[in-house]
This record gives sequence, structure tokens and C-alpha cells, in this order.
Amino acid sequence: MKTLALAILAFPLLSTPFAHSAETYPVRPIRFVVPTGAGGITDILARMIGQRLGERLGQQIVIDNRPGSNGIVGTQLVATATPDGYTLVMVYPAHPVNPSLVAKLPYDTVKDFAPITMVSAVGLLLVTNPSLPAKSVRELIALAKQQPGRINYGAVGTGSLGHLGAELFRSQTGADITHVAYKSSPQIMTALLSNEISVYFVATMSTAVPLVKAGKIRALGVSSMQSLKILPDVPPIADTVPGFDVKGWNGILGPARMPRPIVAKLSREIAQIVHTAEFTQRLEREGATPIGNTPEQFAAIIRADIAKWAKVIKAAGIRAH
Repeated sequence: MKTLALAILAFPLLSTPFAHSAETYPVRPIRFVVPTGAGGITDILARMIGQRLGERLGQQIVIDNRPGSNGIVGTQLVATATPDGYTLVMVYPAHPVNPSLVAKLPYDTVKDFAPITMVSAVGLLLVTNPSLPAKSVRELIALAKQQPGRINYGAVGTGSLGHLGAELFRSQTGADITHVAYKSSPQIMTALLSNEISVYFVATMSTAVPLVKAGKIRALGVSSMQSLKILPDVPPIADTVPGFDVKGWNGILGPARMPRPIVAKLSREIAQIVHTAEFTQRLEREGATPIGNTPEQFAAIIRADIAKWAKVIKAAGIRAH
């Protein structure tokens, strides 16, 4: 009985560190891992959020770029970090795709993380070289069926969102288009402009939109369910292909078992940041929309995307590595 009594008395002391941190968090700088190199949209958004979150919380947010292995290198650092709210990561669509592409991930994509909030979402823009005799999604599908395998589309490597979006389009429409892998988005755009390829599902709106408006490339549709504010006359692909919905996104995770009050606080603060006029305007220039959803909603999206892309990867015969 004496041992039991001592154990009961000791329990509050053992649980005090997390309880205390939840009340006073944060009391020191927060490490914000970006699993990509500097300069891309994931890095830009992380730095914007980091600066404003630091101001709101009264602590420095230290950006730590850890690129490599399709985001796995940086993400693993957070999976194994102490779950105290002082190590976070900004993930992107590779996160739910990697379980189907990588034979042995060093972490569990669902169980080893605490979703905090999705920051933003953006549709892909389906663009073509103007020389391609297709001025709508419907005409592109018909042309690809008439000329099976002859229409090439570009994507960054294997398993990128542009690659998977094109393969989903291919499977849902029967359009027989052929994948050509490139090392970077600028290389693909150069190939499209020179008519080396005919089709591209592009995510970088700041690059694509000026070219569309200048008539150098043609926009046939957007992969989200709504048109973009920056290109309101370009219809959703779903108008022609019911249910077609592909969105890129960025969202923030912490290690699993983070205290709920800390997760809730971060989710609330970040949601308020992404819905400010300044942040919204910055997102709109990229064709993106602010999200700022709950941890539960973000977790559901991750699980749904894991299942969705697993089916596409299997159907397309994309080989894991």
C-alpha cells in the first residue's frame, strides 16, 4: 500500500513537465524544419509564417532547411524529435505520396506525427504549347485518344504532384499521354515553350500566368474544383472530367504525442496568420488559397491523400524505390 501511495503521489510530478509547458509555451526558440531547399514555395511560406508566428508568440522561430530524398530527410528529424512543441515541419504533397514510393520509410507517415494545420492549397494548371490543336480539355482528351502515346507531358521526376496529377487525368479520361521526366520546373517550361513536350500540369502560377496572358502557352483547365482568381476564365478540369480534383498543399506537423493544448494553440495562431489580408494576397499571386483548418481536418486530408495516391501509383505502374 505504501508503494502504491508513493506512486500515486509521484504521478503528478512525472506529468508536470508537459503540463507546465502547455501553460507557458513557448519559453525558448522553436525550430521550424523545411524539408526542401531555400527559395521554393514551401520555404517561402515557412519563412512568412515563422516571422509572424514568432511575433505572436514572443519567441524566435528558427528556419532549418533540410532538403533531401523527396522531403524525407527533414521530416524524419521531426518524427524523432521530443514532442514538446519546439520542433515543427512544413510538409507538402510528397508527404502522403512517399509511403507508396519508398519501400522502407524511416517513420510512419500517420502515427509518428501530430497534424497542426494545413496552411494553403493550390490547384495545378493544365497548360499546352499553342501549336497543339486542342483548345479545351475535351479536345485534348479526344486528340490523345486519336494519337495514342504521341502527346508528351513533362513532370519533375517520378511521383511529383504534376506526374501523379497527369496519371490520374490519364486514368480517368483514357487520354494516352506519355510521361517525360525532367529535373526541375524551369526545364519543363523551357521544353514546353520549345514544343519539346506538349502538355504540363504546372503548380508555379507566378511563372505560368504571365506566359498564358502573353499567349506563349495555352491554359485549358485547373485541377481544383474552383477556378483561380488570377485566371477566372480557365474552367476546372472537373467540368469535363467529373470528380477530378488535384491540389498541392503545405501544412505543418509536429512529432506525435505533442500536448493537445500546444497543438491547439499553434493551430489557432497559424490559422489567424494565414487569413490576414497580407498573407491571403501573397497566396493569391500563386493561385493558392488560405486554409488554416483544424488538426483533425488536416489529419483526415493526409489519410485520404495517402489512399488516393496509392491507387494512382499502383494503376500507373510507378515503381517504388
